[in-house]
Amino acid sequence: MILSGFFKDSFAASRLLKFSTELPFININQSYQIFSHIENPNGFICNTMMKGYMQRNSPCKAIWVYKLMLGSNVAADNYTYPILFQSCSVRLAEFDGKCIQDHVLKVGFDSDVYIQNTLINMYAVCGNLSDARKVFDGSSVLDMVSWNSMLAGYVLVGNVEEAKDVYDRMPERNVIASNSMIVLFGKKGNVEEACKLFNEMKQKDLVSWSALISCYEQNEMYEKALILFKEMNANGIMVDEVVVLSVLSACSRLLVVITGKLVHGLAVKVGIETYVNLQNALIHMYSSCEEVVTAQKLFSESCWLDQISWNSMISGYVKCEEIEKARALFDSMPDKDNVSWSAMISGYAQQDRFTETLVLFQEMQIEGTKPDETILVSVISACTHLAALDQGKWIHAYIRKNGLKINIILGTTLINMYMKLGCVEDALEVFKGLEEKGVSTWNALILGLAMNGLVDKSLETFSEMKEHGVTPNEITFVAVLGACRHMGLVDEGHRHFNSMIQEHKIGPNIKHYGCMVDLLGRAGMLKEAEELIESMPMAPDVSTWGALLGACKKYGDNETGERIGRKLVELHPDHDGFNVLLSNIYASKGNWVDVLEVRGMMRQHGVVKTPGCSMIEAHGRVHEFLAGDKTHPQNEDIEHMLDEMAKKLKLEGYAPDTREVSLDIDEEEKETTLFRHSEKLAIAFGLIAIDPPTPVRIVKNLRICNDCHTAAKLISKAFNREIVVRDRHRFHHFKQGSCSCMDYW
Repeated sequence: MILSGFFKDSFAASRLLKFSTELPFININQSYQIFSHIENPNGFICNTMMKGYMQRNSPCKAIWVYKLMLGSNVAADNYTYPILFQSCSVRLAEFDGKCIQDHVLKVGFDSDVYIQNTLINMYAVCGNLSDARKVFDGSSVLDMVSWNSMLAGYVLVGNVEEAKDVYDRMPERNVIASNSMIVLFGKKGNVEEACKLFNEMKQKDLVSWSALISCYEQNEMYEKALILFKEMNANGIMVDEVVVLSVLSACSRLLVVITGKLVHGLAVKVGIETYVNLQNALIHMYSSCEEVVTAQKLFSESCWLDQISWNSMISGYVKCEEIEKARALFDSMPDKDNVSWSAMISGYAQQDRFTETLVLFQEMQIEGTKPDETILVSVISACTHLAALDQGKWIHAYIRKNGLKINIILGTTLINMYMKLGCVEDALEVFKGLEEKGVSTWNALILGLAMNGLVDKSLETFSEMKEHGVTPNEITFVAVLGACRHMGLVDEGHRHFNSMIQEHKIGPNIKHYGCMVDLLGRAGMLKEAEELIESMPMAPDVSTWGALLGACKKYGDNETGERIGRKLVELHPDHDGFNVLLSNIYASKGNWVDVLEVRGMMRQHGVVKTPGCSMIEAHGRVHEFLAGDKTHPQNEDIEHMLDEMAKKLKLEGYAPDTREVSLDIDEEEKETTLFRHSEKLAIAFGLIAIDPPTPVRIVKNLRICNDCHTAAKLISKAFNREIVVRDRHRFHHFKQGSCSCMDYW
């Protein structure tokens, strides 16, 4: 065409340019080469080039062509400006749109309905509904597109009142407008209005059904979503990707894999099963329903995988507790985003693999990925379980340094960590600094204060919570009753228990009864505790019986203890705690024949006593000690410190409580066994590794025994060190020979 001279003909050149821009396999740059060789391009040619750039996702270059037009004095027409406004909409370039609007006014195209509609849409997409409404109200030419564009703008920003006003004023309410309103009602939780509008529609299309199904799904009305989908299917309405995604989400939530499979089959029948969003939804649905093999098959056979596909599969493995497969897939990912790291880190935390949680978090830091709230919550929880205070404090400092907002969930997790690691002041500081506090935040504080022996402060906080208008829930009363039991406040406990039922209309659950039984048992009211168990409207659980059995041992009521213990061992022969308590009751009476019988039964049932384990953090590392442990790398230093502790304890008048040793051995062997309890080993290591005035903080998996409690009090005085022990039930702050529990535990 160039050689023959036809290229100089504007019509011929425009046809060639239009042909090249409409063919997807021709690069847009080649189309531009054609455009650049046209000597005097007219408005149609420039519009064609701009439209081509828009079709190839290059909206910036459409504006650039317009600037060339202005520089070449090529007149724009009523087809030019809609393309430009569309370009501004895609780029959210409101300023450019305003400038182009000025050009429209200058050349006198402001009465063109097509231009007006694209201008309204541009402002609406950019979130400037005020200017969109000005254009709409000032327009002398409005059609259905104008009304729908204005309505769509209000739907986009979620303005229900203005949307309803436009919808009510529409000269003709078409299906598109009604569908938009259903979508808006769904987003805002106005399900009744969405249903009412849907039922009033004389004509419904696929989008109408899809909008209401999505409305149900978004508002957690999953059963209704599936019922409506079945009705839609019965009416012969063809499904599309959008409606199938909503239905699969509902199936995932309800764990109805059979329905999910039927929907999967329908997607295959329609031919949309290979869409990547649908593949991801199917992987998620099968994983949620614990059919991870099917999910893996879909993942492996898919030709189109995106980041969501990988993340969904990892989450599926985690949900099905196949953590090793999840990690293998995680390690093989081409790219990892926050969701990937969150799924893996949270997976480790959920399966109590807290060390791996922290190690993976450190890897994430090295990779330079910034953690989100979910990751931080999982990591802080891991620090809590591992008693890794230094690492927990580092994460808190990281949150502050990076200016991350501490919301209710993150704040509550931090309070819980500090309370469970004995740092009450730090927990109170976090609580005071929170802009927003939920009932879970108050619960964490009430429970934490009680655990740390600050019962009066705990109950004061409960009163303060109610003064702030926060309604207590079931967990709140577990915390409050727990506070009462820590100090033997029987009357106070009864008052709060009755208030929960009568004033707050909360029916007591097994945990509330368990607290009351423990409260009565600790106070020596064994008969009342047993009567309460017998009057419970539900079957008592293991911990409730365990509380009574432990109280029998504490107060030497061997007759009741034996009766209850034998009954519990018959009901729960595999429960190590019941067997051990019964064995200890026999041992306290010197009844070694029955002790051997119980231990024989334990061996027969394969019951293994949970070994005492104490953890202590020093210089960012967590060290674990078992009773009698001699495997620590610093064992020689620990042995020397144990000797030093024994000498100083003797000077303080310490006498080993050999009643704690339920073995038929001589007194000297019992004393040696006692002195190698895990908490004493951890204290010895702490005295070596942790410089004063930093407290020696220990976490033990079982209740601290009487002898270790007495020894810890005297060690705190003899070595002038603060020792904090968190056992299975509460905290013990040992300082200058006394304990925060006031010897009531």
